Amino acid sequence: MRQPISADTARRRRKRSQSRAWSTEATGWGRPDTFTVATSLAARTTTFQPLIAVRPGYWHPAKFASAAATLDHLTGGRVLINIVSGKDNLAAYGDSEGDQAHRYARTKEFLQIVRKLWTEENVTYHGEHFSVTGSTVAPRTVVRGERTHPPLYFGGASAAAEKVAATEADVQLFWGEPLDDVGARIERLKHLSEKLGREHPPLEFGLRITTLVRDTTEQAWADAEAKVAQMANGGISRDPNRFTAVGQQRLLDLAARGEVLDDNPYTTPGKFGGGGAGTTWLVGSAEDVAKSLRKYQALGITHFVLSDTPYLPEIKRQGERLLPLLRE
Repeated sequence: MRQPISADTARRRRKRSQSRAWSTEATGWGRPDTFTVATSLAARTTTFQPLIAVRPGYWHPAKFASAAATLDHLTGGRVLINIVSGKDNLAAYGDSEGDQAHRYARTKEFLQIVRKLWTEENVTYHGEHFSVTGSTVAPRTVVRGERTHPPLYFGGASAAAEKVAATEADVQLFWGEPLDDVGARIERLKHLSEKLGREHPPLEFGLRITTLVRDTTEQAWADAEAKVAQMANGGISRDPNRFTAVGQQRLLDLAARGEVLDDNPYTTPGKFGGGGAGTTWLVGSAEDVAKSLRKYQALGITHFVLSDTPYLPEIKRQGERLLPLLRE
Protein backbone atom coordinates (compact mmCIF):
# COMPACT_ATOMS: atom_id res chain seq x y z
CA MET A 1 0.00 0.00 0.00
CA ARG A 2 1.22 3.50 -0.81
CA GLN A 3 2.08 5.60 2.21
CA PRO A 4 0.61 9.11 2.51
CA ILE A 5 2.95 11.83 1.36
CA SER A 6 4.14 14.06 4.19
CA ALA A 7 4.52 17.82 3.98
CA ASP A 8 8.23 17.44 4.69
CA THR A 9 8.72 14.89 1.91
CA ALA A 10 6.82 17.08 -0.53
CA ARG A 11 8.91 20.06 0.52
CA ARG A 12 12.18 18.20 -0.03
CA ARG A 13 11.08 16.93 -3.43
CA ARG A 14 10.04 20.43 -4.36
CA LYS A 15 13.36 21.87 -3.18
CA ARG A 16 15.31 19.47 -5.38
CA SER A 17 12.98 20.07 -8.30
CA GLN A 18 13.06 23.87 -8.04
CA SER A 19 14.76 25.64 -10.94
CA ARG A 20 14.93 22.38 -12.91
CA ALA A 21 11.52 22.64 -14.63
CA TRP A 22 10.31 19.36 -13.16
CA SER A 23 6.62 18.47 -13.15
CA THR A 24 4.76 16.24 -10.71
CA GLU A 25 1.94 13.81 -11.29
CA ALA A 26 -0.09 11.25 -9.37
CA THR A 27 -3.34 9.52 -10.25
CA GLY A 28 -5.96 7.36 -8.64
CA TRP A 29 -8.25 7.19 -5.67
CA GLY A 30 -6.63 6.34 -2.33
CA ARG A 31 -3.54 8.42 -3.10
CA PRO A 32 -2.70 12.03 -2.24
CA ASP A 33 -5.10 14.43 -3.97
CA THR A 34 -3.23 15.82 -6.95
CA PHE A 35 -4.71 19.31 -6.88
CA THR A 36 -4.01 19.76 -3.18
CA VAL A 37 -0.39 18.58 -3.49
CA ALA A 38 0.17 20.75 -6.57
CA THR A 39 -1.22 23.83 -4.82
CA SER A 40 1.00 23.24 -1.79
CA LEU A 41 4.14 22.87 -3.90
CA ALA A 42 3.31 25.74 -6.22
CA ALA A 43 2.85 28.05 -3.22
CA ARG A 44 6.39 27.27 -2.06
CA THR A 45 8.14 27.72 -5.41
CA THR A 46 8.64 30.25 -8.15
CA THR A 47 9.48 28.12 -11.20
CA PHE A 48 8.13 24.63 -10.46
CA GLN A 49 5.38 23.59 -12.89
CA PRO A 50 3.00 21.00 -11.44
CA LEU A 51 1.49 18.59 -13.96
CA ILE A 52 -1.84 17.88 -12.27
CA ALA A 53 -3.65 14.64 -13.09
CA VAL A 54 -7.42 15.13 -13.37
CA ARG A 55 -10.26 12.67 -13.92
CA PRO A 56 -13.41 13.98 -15.65
CA GLY A 57 -15.62 11.81 -13.40
CA TYR A 58 -14.04 13.27 -10.27
CA TRP A 59 -14.56 16.92 -11.24
CA HIS A 60 -17.38 18.81 -12.91
CA PRO A 61 -15.76 20.76 -15.78
CA ALA A 62 -16.94 24.19 -14.61
CA LYS A 63 -15.70 23.65 -11.06
CA PHE A 64 -12.39 22.31 -12.33
CA ALA A 65 -11.95 25.14 -14.83
CA SER A 66 -12.48 27.69 -12.06
CA ALA A 67 -10.10 25.98 -9.62
CA ALA A 68 -7.37 25.53 -12.22
CA ALA A 69 -7.73 29.09 -13.53
CA THR A 70 -7.40 30.43 -9.99
CA LEU A 71 -4.24 28.39 -9.36
CA ASP A 72 -2.84 29.39 -12.74
CA HIS A 73 -3.50 33.05 -11.93
CA LEU A 74 -1.90 32.80 -8.47
CA THR A 75 1.22 31.03 -9.80
CA GLY A 76 1.79 33.32 -12.75
CA GLY A 77 0.89 30.72 -15.34
CA ARG A 78 2.73 27.62 -14.12
CA VAL A 79 -0.11 25.09 -14.19
CA LEU A 80 -0.09 22.04 -16.50
CA ILE A 81 -3.01 19.59 -16.66
CA ASN A 82 -3.03 15.88 -17.50
CA ILE A 83 -6.46 14.45 -18.29
CA VAL A 84 -6.84 10.80 -17.24
CA SER A 85 -9.68 8.64 -18.54
CA GLY A 86 -8.51 5.09 -17.83
CA LYS A 87 -10.22 2.75 -15.40
CA ASP A 88 -9.89 3.31 -11.67
CA ASN A 89 -11.88 2.53 -8.53
CA LEU A 90 -14.54 4.92 -9.77
CA ALA A 91 -17.29 3.83 -7.40
CA ALA A 92 -15.11 4.79 -4.43
CA TYR A 93 -15.70 8.47 -5.17
CA GLY A 94 -19.25 8.14 -6.51
CA ASP A 95 -18.52 7.88 -10.21
CA SER A 96 -20.13 5.37 -12.56
CA GLU A 97 -18.09 2.79 -14.43
CA GLY A 98 -19.36 3.09 -18.00
CA ASP A 99 -17.69 1.47 -20.98
CA GLN A 100 -14.77 2.85 -22.95
CA ALA A 101 -16.99 4.74 -25.40
CA HIS A 102 -18.82 6.39 -22.49
CA ARG A 103 -15.61 7.41 -20.72
CA TYR A 104 -14.04 9.02 -23.76
CA ALA A 105 -17.25 10.73 -24.91
CA ARG A 106 -17.45 12.27 -21.45
CA THR A 107 -13.78 13.23 -21.59
CA LYS A 108 -14.28 14.97 -24.92
CA GLU A 109 -17.11 17.10 -23.50
CA PHE A 110 -15.05 17.83 -20.38
CA LEU A 111 -12.14 19.12 -22.48
CA GLN A 112 -14.38 21.19 -24.71
CA ILE A 113 -16.12 22.90 -21.80
CA VAL A 114 -12.91 23.55 -19.86
CA ARG A 115 -11.18 25.09 -22.87
CA LYS A 116 -14.21 27.28 -23.61
CA LEU A 117 -14.40 28.49 -20.02
CA TRP A 118 -10.70 29.40 -20.09
CA THR A 119 -10.87 31.28 -23.39
CA GLU A 120 -14.43 32.64 -23.59
CA GLU A 121 -16.98 34.38 -21.39
CA ASN A 122 -20.69 33.72 -20.86
CA VAL A 123 -20.29 30.12 -22.01
CA THR A 124 -23.33 27.96 -22.68
CA TYR A 125 -22.80 24.29 -23.52
CA HIS A 126 -25.31 21.46 -23.34
CA GLY A 127 -23.90 18.01 -23.95
CA GLU A 128 -24.89 14.46 -23.18
CA HIS A 129 -22.71 14.32 -20.06
CA PHE A 130 -22.14 17.93 -18.92
CA SER A 131 -23.92 21.27 -19.21
CA VAL A 132 -23.21 24.90 -18.28
CA THR A 133 -25.31 27.99 -18.93
CA GLY A 134 -24.02 31.58 -19.02
CA SER A 135 -20.78 30.60 -17.27
CA THR A 136 -17.72 32.84 -16.89
CA VAL A 137 -14.59 31.85 -14.99
CA ALA A 138 -12.79 34.42 -12.82
CA PRO A 139 -9.94 35.05 -12.38
CA ARG A 140 -8.80 34.26 -15.90
CA THR A 141 -5.93 31.99 -16.85
CA VAL A 142 -2.57 33.59 -17.59
CA VAL A 143 -2.05 34.55 -21.24
CA ARG A 144 1.59 34.62 -22.29
CA GLY A 145 2.60 34.61 -25.94
CA GLU A 146 0.84 31.69 -27.64
CA ARG A 147 -0.22 30.30 -24.26
CA THR A 148 -3.85 31.17 -23.60
CA HIS A 149 -4.49 28.63 -20.83
CA PRO A 150 -2.81 25.71 -19.02
CA PRO A 151 -1.73 23.09 -21.58
CA LEU A 152 -3.96 20.02 -21.65
CA TYR A 153 -1.93 16.79 -21.66
CA PHE A 154 -3.61 13.53 -22.56
CA GLY A 155 -2.73 9.83 -22.79
CA GLY A 156 -4.33 6.70 -24.14
CA ALA A 157 -3.64 4.37 -27.04
CA SER A 158 -7.09 3.04 -27.90
CA ALA A 159 -8.91 4.22 -31.02
CA ALA A 160 -11.39 6.12 -28.82
CA ALA A 161 -8.58 7.85 -26.93
CA GLU A 162 -6.72 8.83 -30.09
CA LYS A 163 -9.82 10.50 -31.54
CA VAL A 164 -10.13 12.65 -28.43
CA ALA A 165 -6.42 13.49 -28.46
CA ALA A 166 -6.47 14.37 -32.16
CA THR A 167 -9.22 16.95 -31.74
CA GLU A 168 -9.15 18.19 -28.14
CA ALA A 169 -5.75 17.75 -26.41
CA ASP A 170 -2.72 20.04 -26.57
CA VAL A 171 -0.09 17.36 -25.85
CA GLN A 172 -0.39 13.60 -26.42
CA LEU A 173 1.77 11.65 -23.97
CA PHE A 174 3.26 8.30 -24.97
CA TRP A 175 4.70 5.61 -22.72
CA GLY A 176 8.22 4.37 -23.45
CA GLU A 177 7.65 2.39 -26.63
CA PRO A 178 10.35 1.73 -29.26
CA LEU A 179 11.17 4.50 -31.71
CA ASP A 180 9.38 2.99 -34.70
CA ASP A 181 6.20 2.48 -32.67
CA VAL A 182 6.20 6.04 -31.34
CA GLY A 183 6.93 7.42 -34.80
CA ALA A 184 4.01 5.49 -36.27
CA ARG A 185 1.66 6.79 -33.59
CA ILE A 186 2.78 10.38 -34.18
CA GLU A 187 2.04 10.08 -37.88
CA ARG A 188 -1.31 8.42 -37.21
CA LEU A 189 -2.37 11.18 -34.83
CA LYS A 190 -1.31 13.90 -37.26
CA HIS A 191 -3.38 12.25 -39.98
CA LEU A 192 -6.31 11.80 -37.61
CA SER A 193 -6.16 15.47 -36.56
CA GLU A 194 -6.47 16.52 -40.18
CA LYS A 195 -9.18 13.98 -40.96
CA LEU A 196 -11.33 15.00 -37.97
CA GLY A 197 -10.90 18.73 -38.59
CA ARG A 198 -8.88 19.77 -35.54
CA GLU A 199 -9.66 23.42 -34.70
CA HIS A 200 -6.83 24.11 -32.25
CA PRO A 201 -3.06 24.64 -32.76
CA PRO A 202 -1.24 21.49 -33.92
CA LEU A 203 -1.12 18.61 -31.46
CA GLU A 204 2.23 18.28 -29.69
CA PHE A 205 3.79 15.07 -28.40
CA GLY A 206 5.44 14.00 -25.15
CA LEU A 207 7.18 10.98 -23.63
CA ARG A 208 6.45 9.67 -20.12
CA ILE A 209 9.13 7.20 -19.05
CA THR A 210 11.37 6.05 -16.22
CA THR A 211 15.06 6.95 -16.52
CA LEU A 212 17.75 5.24 -14.46
CA VAL A 213 20.89 7.40 -14.60
CA ARG A 214 24.26 6.55 -13.05
CA ASP A 215 27.87 7.69 -13.45
CA THR A 216 28.69 4.91 -15.91
CA THR A 217 26.80 2.66 -18.29
CA GLU A 218 27.97 -0.43 -16.42
CA GLN A 219 26.85 0.88 -13.04
CA ALA A 220 23.45 1.87 -14.44
CA TRP A 221 22.76 -1.57 -15.89
CA ALA A 222 23.97 -3.31 -12.74
CA ASP A 223 21.61 -1.18 -10.64
CA ALA A 224 18.75 -1.69 -13.10
CA GLU A 225 19.12 -5.46 -13.03
CA ALA A 226 19.38 -5.43 -9.23
CA LYS A 227 16.16 -3.41 -8.97
CA VAL A 228 14.35 -5.79 -11.30
CA ALA A 229 15.59 -8.78 -9.29
CA GLN A 230 14.24 -7.12 -6.15
CA MET A 231 10.91 -6.54 -7.91
CA ALA A 232 10.80 -10.18 -9.00
CA ASN A 233 11.33 -11.37 -5.43
CA GLY A 234 9.10 -8.81 -3.77
CA GLY A 235 5.68 -9.96 -4.86
CA ILE A 236 4.70 -6.49 -6.00
CA SER A 237 0.94 -6.29 -6.48
CA ARG A 238 -0.44 -4.99 -9.75
CA ASP A 239 -3.40 -2.71 -10.25
CA PRO A 240 -5.79 -4.85 -12.33
CA ASN A 241 -7.33 -1.78 -13.97
CA ARG A 242 -3.98 -0.55 -15.24
CA PHE A 243 -3.26 -3.78 -17.07
CA THR A 244 -6.52 -3.72 -19.05
CA ALA A 245 -5.55 -0.45 -20.74
CA VAL A 246 -4.60 -0.66 -24.42
CA GLY A 247 -1.44 1.41 -23.96
CA GLN A 248 -0.33 -0.65 -20.97
CA GLN A 249 -0.84 -3.91 -22.85
CA ARG A 250 1.25 -2.56 -25.72
CA LEU A 251 4.10 -2.02 -23.26
CA LEU A 252 3.77 -5.46 -21.70
CA ASP A 253 3.87 -7.06 -25.15
CA LEU A 254 7.27 -5.46 -25.79
CA ALA A 255 9.00 -7.97 -23.52
CA ALA A 256 8.34 -10.67 -26.10
CA ARG A 257 10.42 -8.68 -28.59
CA GLY A 258 13.49 -8.61 -26.36
CA GLU A 259 14.84 -7.33 -23.04
CA VAL A 260 16.38 -4.23 -24.64
CA LEU A 261 15.01 -2.52 -27.75
CA ASP A 262 16.73 0.23 -29.79
CA ASP A 263 19.70 -0.03 -27.33
CA ASN A 264 17.05 1.31 -24.90
CA PRO A 265 14.35 0.90 -23.50
CA TYR A 266 14.68 -1.94 -21.00
CA THR A 267 11.46 -3.98 -21.10
CA THR A 268 11.99 -6.50 -18.28
CA PRO A 269 10.58 -4.32 -15.42
CA GLY A 270 7.11 -4.79 -16.87
CA LYS A 271 7.28 -8.52 -16.17
CA PHE A 272 7.62 -7.98 -12.44
CA GLY A 273 5.25 -5.21 -11.45
CA GLY A 274 6.38 -2.13 -13.32
CA GLY A 275 3.35 -0.33 -14.72
CA GLY A 276 2.71 2.79 -16.74
CA ALA A 277 5.89 4.83 -17.05
CA GLY A 278 7.68 2.16 -14.99
CA THR A 279 7.04 -0.65 -17.49
CA THR A 280 10.03 0.28 -19.65
CA TRP A 281 13.16 2.14 -18.51
CA LEU A 282 15.87 4.14 -20.23
CA VAL A 283 19.08 2.95 -18.56
CA GLY A 284 22.65 4.22 -18.70
CA SER A 285 24.97 7.10 -18.02
CA ALA A 286 23.56 10.59 -18.40
CA GLU A 287 25.09 10.67 -21.88
CA ASP A 288 23.46 7.34 -22.80
CA VAL A 289 20.01 8.40 -21.65
CA ALA A 290 20.29 11.85 -23.24
CA LYS A 291 21.21 10.18 -26.54
CA SER A 292 18.13 7.96 -26.30
CA LEU A 293 15.86 10.90 -25.50
CA ARG A 294 17.24 12.87 -28.43
CA LYS A 295 16.22 10.04 -30.74
CA TYR A 296 12.65 10.51 -29.53
CA GLN A 297 13.05 14.25 -29.97
CA ALA A 298 14.03 13.68 -33.61
CA LEU A 299 10.67 11.94 -34.13
CA GLY A 300 8.79 15.02 -32.93
CA ILE A 301 8.68 14.58 -29.15
CA THR A 302 8.93 18.01 -27.51
CA HIS A 303 7.77 17.25 -23.95
CA PHE A 304 9.53 14.85 -21.58
CA VAL A 305 8.05 13.66 -18.27
CA LEU A 306 10.81 11.68 -16.53
CA SER A 307 10.97 9.91 -13.17
CA ASP A 308 12.43 7.08 -11.14
CA THR A 309 12.20 5.90 -7.54
CA PRO A 310 13.22 6.58 -4.84
CA TYR A 311 12.33 10.10 -5.93
CA LEU A 312 14.70 12.25 -3.88
CA PRO A 313 18.04 10.76 -4.99
CA GLU A 314 16.82 10.21 -8.55
CA ILE A 315 15.57 13.79 -8.93
CA LYS A 316 19.01 14.95 -7.84
CA ARG A 317 20.81 12.69 -10.32
CA GLN A 318 18.56 13.61 -13.20
CA GLY A 319 18.63 17.31 -12.41
CA GLU A 320 22.39 17.53 -12.03
CA ARG A 321 23.51 15.12 -14.75
CA LEU A 322 20.78 14.53 -17.33
CA LEU A 323 18.90 17.80 -17.71
CA PRO A 324 22.01 19.92 -18.46
CA LEU A 325 22.75 17.63 -21.42
CA LEU A 326 19.20 17.97 -22.72
CA ARG A 327 19.46 21.76 -22.58
CA GLU A 328 22.59 21.87 -24.74
